[in-house]
Amino acid sequence: MDGTARERDTATEPRYTPIADHGLIGDLRSAALVGTDGTIDWYCCPSFDSPSVFGSVLDAERGGCFELAAAVPAHTKQFYFPDTNVLITRFFTEDGVGEVQDFIPTDGESTTERPHRLIRRVLCVRGSVPFTTRVAPRFGYGAHPHTVRPTGGIAVFESRDLSLALTATVPLEVAGADVRADFELAEGGTAVLTLEQFDGGAPPGRCECGEAEREFTATVAYWRRWLSSSRYRGRWREMVHRSALTLKLLTYAPTGAIVAAPTTSLPEDIGGERNWDYRYVWVRDAAFCVYALLRLGFTEEAEAFMAFVSRHISPGDRKASGPLQIMYGIDGRTDLTEHELGHLEGHRGSVPVRIGNAAADQLQLDIYGALVDSIYLYDKWAEPVSSEQWDHVTALVDWVCAHWDQPDEGIWETRGGRQNFLYSRLMCWVAIERAIRMAHRRGLPADLARWQASRDTIYRRIMSDGWSEPRRAFVQHEDGDVLDAAVLMMPLAKFIAPTDPKWLSTLDSLTEDLVSDSLVYRYDPRMSPDGLRGDEGTFSICSFWYVEALTRAGRLDEAALAFEKMLTYGNHLGLYAEQIGHTGEQRGNFPQAFTHLSLISAAFNLDRALG
Repeated sequence: MDGTARERDTATEPRYTPIADHGLIGDLRSAALVGTDGTIDWYCCPSFDSPSVFGSVLDAERGGCFELAAAVPAHTKQFYFPDTNVLITRFFTEDGVGEVQDFIPTDGESTTERPHRLIRRVLCVRGSVPFTTRVAPRFGYGAHPHTVRPTGGIAVFESRDLSLALTATVPLEVAGADVRADFELAEGGTAVLTLEQFDGGAPPGRCECGEAEREFTATVAYWRRWLSSSRYRGRWREMVHRSALTLKLLTYAPTGAIVAAPTTSLPEDIGGERNWDYRYVWVRDAAFCVYALLRLGFTEEAEAFMAFVSRHISPGDRKASGPLQIMYGIDGRTDLTEHELGHLEGHRGSVPVRIGNAAADQLQLDIYGALVDSIYLYDKWAEPVSSEQWDHVTALVDWVCAHWDQPDEGIWETRGGRQNFLYSRLMCWVAIERAIRMAHRRGLPADLARWQASRDTIYRRIMSDGWSEPRRAFVQHEDGDVLDAAVLMMPLAKFIAPTDPKWLSTLDSLTEDLVSDSLVYRYDPRMSPDGLRGDEGTFSICSFWYVEALTRAGRLDEAALAFEKMLTYGNHLGLYAEQIGHTGEQRGNFPQAFTHLSLISAAFNLDRALG
């Protein structure tokens, strides 16, 4: 929400800024979280999955931060410069109003060439405001020591693997391992602080106010130019466009990768162990992102992801879990070994803090449906796939036909053992069905007899073994009666008619058991143990799937009310984490691509149904 702001009293700051009290900035290579108090407390340089430089969101003492705020009591409001990813934090003091404009310059073209630079413009817009700043990097997730070397009005932070140069238009003072500055601005005054990756050669020149203004103008122009390609003109334009801008921030321009979230280990349960690293490319999440962006008319991102798939996701790279991993590094690497950072206390004591992700080695059969569906949509809405890409599709579908009936870990990446999950079967059906459509529409070569037989066998298996007569609903896995919100995808994937009596009965059962004030739980961990301790909140993508299922069932009043309620759970900028807790707090990695793409899809389809 560009114009809505979150107020905050900087005189009584908690030790940890709540997850929701952040905005996101980035340059299509990396991203930073900026709190409503003006502190950058998450930033990885030079890329999404690099070790953190600022990580106080995971350890208030050892993580490192870049503080910048009014030096006197103030309350703050934060918003995005309209139609951009430039973030503005305003400080309202007794004697004046100041603001900090945070952005990482990008023009969308020379992403791999231009220096990686974070700019913080400080302005006094009314009266006079004293400011204070403390730049306290902690390299290597707070594990690597560094030195500070002042040189010609520039402070150079040097560590084992990375060096950063801090430049400022105000005097800097070295304070141990940190750098501080105190300055006052009168109305109309401006100061600039920049943090730039430094390769050990000549230090960068100071970014003067005029240069910072030009970078600001160019960055604003880039984001507005990009957003102007959107075809969405519906009721929820502001929220849909904020979600689109967020998804764009989560793309890694050098390879076309799309990360699930820019953070690691933000807890799904405060004090619990459900803390995961999401700074990678989940095939499922990225494929769904392609669908959402194509819906809005953004074809370049889909083309870039298809190129990533062609380069890095080869059906020939067969492993025990199948021809594809469920996730890849942003550069296409497959080794995502999971480690625990025992020296970090975790957000509000939530440990362990993890980097890497052991789920990369799981078997999750649903990824094939998500990927083939995205290729199908790209072929239909953007550009016909090449002969080589079609060969990859046929290899994937042939593998699915041979292996769809294996138990797997499922979409929720359970660590409680494999099951015959309905959602996995459903998405295997999608993989085969979409490939058949492509083959028919374009006359492409395929083993259609085998594909059709497998598709029909999966359909009958789901309808028989996935249906629970006692629950009068489709359930989580075969031989069970546990409900699972993932089955909301059944009508969305066009597997079942949205008004089919069996589906309407399932929708009613889900509403009764898993829905709370429009918020939807994935499942009940007590009924379906997932191998982890602790509770979890409602899952936001499921809440938006619920809106879409209601929409397709013709329950438009219920759908519109549920959607509007969901919008109230976004933060002050319209951003969502993975989950929402019992009192409405954001939980999990933030912001999450999965949630924002489902918001776009729900808004698009509900708006169209309402006419």
